[in-house]
Amino acid sequence: MRKTGMAICFILIFIIIYLLQANLFSWFNLAGVKPNLFVILVLTIGLFAGKGIGITFGIFLGFILDLLMGKSIGISITMLGVIGFIGGYLSRNFSKDSRVTMITMIAITTFIYEIGIITLDFFINQTEIGIWYLIKNLLIEVIYNSIITIIIYPLIIKFGYKVEETFVKNRMFTRYF
Repeated sequence: MRKTGMAICFILIFIIIYLLQANLFSWFNLAGVKPNLFVILVLTIGLFAGKGIGITFGIFLGFILDLLMGKSIGISITMLGVIGFIGGYLSRNFSKDSRVTMITMIAITTFIYEIGIITLDFFINQTEIGIWYLIKNLLIEVIYNSIITIIIYPLIIKFGYKVEETFVKNRMFTRYF
């Protein structure tokens, strides 16, 4: 029952982020670049819930985004699934309590996400992008996501530990016996 409630919470957070991305951040863009809160959400779920939930939610979220905003179906699905996998992989290797580590992980995954989106878009839709445009957009979005992460870090940690409490089994005793 708690997992169902948390899944509904994921969907509500997705709707809130979608509305923020579509409305509020269209006013607060830097050189035409908006932050990508979906990367932060999927990475947080992957970090705190594990690979399976991270990949599943990334694919689900990517499918919805491709239907609502994409030129073709499959680009956001692939990249958000990869971000969910990366989050699940990093969950055991890095501390989630460190603000610097979290900002670094979000900056790196934002970079990976954007490079992947541009590469897939190039191969699927034959879209050409100039190098200067690519570098400028990547840097601005990575910095923008990092700043947003600094601002909402307490919410990320609070939400993350609720997710972890719901989806991850406590295996502390099995390590020692």
